[in-house]
Amino acid sequence: MRIADVIKRKGEDVVTVRPEATVSDLLALLAEHGIGAVVVSGDGSGVEGIVSERDVVRRLHSEGAGLLEGPVSAIMTVDVHTCTPEDSLEDMALRMTDRRIRHVPVVVDDALAAIVSIGDIVKIRLDTLQAERDQLRDYIQQ
Repeated sequence: MRIADVIKRKGEDVVTVRPEATVSDLLALLAEHGIGAVVVSGDGSGVEGIVSERDVVRRLHSEGAGLLEGPVSAIMTVDVHTCTPEDSLEDMALRMTDRRIRHVPVVVDDALAAIVSIGDIVKIRLDTLQAERDQLRDYIQQ
């Protein structure tokens, strides 16, 4: 299976935030969309960074509430791991687990195309295993 299979199921919608937006604005965006991470992009197409709720919590602990009025660019991860729709689902799951990252932007020709989470990958793998189990059960019962 490929990352493209995940995108087909979940869609290509990607929430982005501008680097100059405040951390408070970021939190509102995360809550509004019920998501755990946002791609940072000045134009909605490029990937300048990524920021997660975990990034906010860690920095709030060390810097205090003043962080909320600062820019997202101050807390975003700039060394963003990306993937393409052609990447293997299994390889991506291993990369995400090894690097302990939960969200990866999908890029096509250097443009943001989608985002996948470790939860998306686990769900499609579980669905596939369930389908295989059902097929085997049906075969055995014949």
